[in-house]
Amino acid sequence: MRYFNTEGICRPEEHYMVRLDERLEEIKRLYVDRGKYFVINRGRQYGKTTTLSALEAYLREDYHVFFLDFQMLSTADFMDEKTFTAAFIGQMGKFLSRRKTLREGMDAEAVEQLLSLKENNGLSLNDFFEGLSRLCETAAKPIVLMIDEVDSASNNQVFIDFLAQLRGYYLHRQDMPIFRAVILAGVYDIKNLKLKIRPDQDHQYNSPWNIAASFDVDMDFSAEQIAEMLQEYEADHQTGMDILAVAEEIYQYTSGYPYLVSLVCKTMDETLQAKEYLCGRYWWTKEGITKAVNRIMKIRMPLFDSMAKQLDAYPDMRGMLEDIIYQGKRIPFSPDTKSISMGVMFGFLKDQGGQVVVANRIFEMRMLNMFVAEESVNSSAFRYGENNKPQFVSETGLHMELVLEKFVEYFTDIYGDNDEKFVEAYGRKFFLLYLKPIINGTGNYYLEAQTRDASRTDVIVDYLGERYVVELKIWRGDEYNRRGEKQLAEYLDYYRLDKGYLLSFNFNKKKETGVKEIQMDGKVIVEAIV
Repeated sequence: MRYFNTEGICRPEEHYMVRLDERLEEIKRLYVDRGKYFVINRGRQYGKTTTLSALEAYLREDYHVFFLDFQMLSTADFMDEKTFTAAFIGQMGKFLSRRKTLREGMDAEAVEQLLSLKENNGLSLNDFFEGLSRLCETAAKPIVLMIDEVDSASNNQVFIDFLAQLRGYYLHRQDMPIFRAVILAGVYDIKNLKLKIRPDQDHQYNSPWNIAASFDVDMDFSAEQIAEMLQEYEADHQTGMDILAVAEEIYQYTSGYPYLVSLVCKTMDETLQAKEYLCGRYWWTKEGITKAVNRIMKIRMPLFDSMAKQLDAYPDMRGMLEDIIYQGKRIPFSPDTKSISMGVMFGFLKDQGGQVVVANRIFEMRMLNMFVAEESVNSSAFRYGENNKPQFVSETGLHMELVLEKFVEYFTDIYGDNDEKFVEAYGRKFFLLYLKPIINGTGNYYLEAQTRDASRTDVIVDYLGERYVVELKIWRGDEYNRRGEKQLAEYLDYYRLDKGYLLSFNFNKKKETGVKEIQMDGKVIVEAIV
């Protein structure tokens, strides 16, 4: 029986997975057949190794393929030129021993000459590349080299020297035969590997890999591709799920990040469906997805550990993310801005309509939880929400009107005398800090990316199967406020809700603070004014 896999390479005969045929055909047609050298650099657990493994099998009919993994090399293997070259040849020899048909398609003398170089005490990169050139010249098919986990070579000058030699052969390949295509995969692109070796300004962006083609194949999964995977699961399990609706909801949380798609499905299949039932039904519903995401938010895993590590290592990137999440700050997308390019490389950020946005909802929820947890230690707003939690929650749901009412009292008492600039910068952050301990352990919240800007943020709260939409708005006058009420009513239609909540940070000196209920287009809106 197949299952959803989140550990290592996915294989269609063993796992439920999105089919990669179209992606493989595109890589072959646009890059390999055209003799391109390129880098697949994507965030952690983005399906790079699975793609390379499938590509190696896909290319065998037309090419000889060496698929190496730098994780198999130790730190000592990068000590010097001779050691690295011998280790590289050793990896090629091991791969040839596993692929009998690959070895049979190559000139036996050229293979033996290359492998025997490992025993040469004076072995150099020049010797190695002369042997590679003879191998490529005499092979029955063009040779493709794929190297996974090139991050393992970071901070090693000998690997940069290897790339420089490869570049030289590539530029003169009419006279010196070499690989038809070279594919390197890892989180860091080669420019950043060079940056780590030579941090001075003169060499910051001087890389021997400037021959590499830009790799533009989309590795995210679409909602349609997720649905095709779920159809295979449904054929085996007959859950009665609405496949298109479930696929779309998974996509809304993950934006098609391959690992997160598999993780959500795996959680529903193995954790929720196997151990719990929702009113006697299977978990393959929107409610089940919410439950699965709530569980994922509480689990420590390498992907999120890496996120925390990178946010600590790059404080400018972290500050930008806090501005986006807390304040709805709109930042123009520029790949030349270091904090943005690093965020894209790690998979945390993406370009959406020319603006920098967090790559997916699960990442944003995890970052928000991380930021809130760190700030909660010294936050009076967090402690106030935590101390008053019993009056806000019950076995049936959340008393959101009272949550807003008490926040108005708290904010007015503590921060009512602060100026407009202070409230714009911190008002929404304080509400999120206040709300977190109230729903913690039972519910979760996220910020709706589509509606967030400097003046407006919609917080979606999921609690005991109920959904609450709370719009946080900076007051910009009566007419603007009426438009906001109408926008919220329209947004409630989208979520099929009859009731919504509006928290306005109002700087009008004649304002009346408190909570009131209004009707708008058939919807009930509970409006709280601070």
